Amino acid sequence: MNSDIEILLVEDNINDAEMTIRTLKKNKMGSKILHLKDGSLALDFLFAEGTYEGREVKQTPKVILLDLKMPKMSGIEVIQRLKEDQRTRHIPIVVLTSSKEDPDIKTCYDLGVNGYVVKPVEFEAFHHAISTLGLFWLIVNQAPQ
Repeated sequence: MNSDIEILLVEDNINDAEMTIRTLKKNKMGSKILHLKDGSLALDFLFAEGTYEGREVKQTPKVILLDLKMPKMSGIEVIQRLKEDQRTRHIPIVVLTSSKEDPDIKTCYDLGVNGYVVKPVEFEAFHHAISTLGLFWLIVNQAPQ
């Protein structure tokens, strides 16, 4: 498995995932993206379990873009697991979701997410939001080593 994944995109909606990846690549930030379709697979990847057994756990992405409403395991469950574990608690997590519900926003911040972005419906606004996220988290932000 590629050890230099910069962005872990956890998104069950294939159209949203493709649009996100296309936007990042267009802005030259998409060469090191891993897209996984549910939270369970994301945890397997990050903790080197299941399909990803044997992967070096110390190799973490620079940022996780995480949907909330997914099959098998919700984004909130993923956040809880990641923030509880010393190995993953410092990985920046940006929730990228269609949920504008205040309880979701509050819960996510209470759990320690670094950002909460409601996916714009309009294409240009979506493109701008993803471009800005990529620029900040891959280039501007200084993460702990």
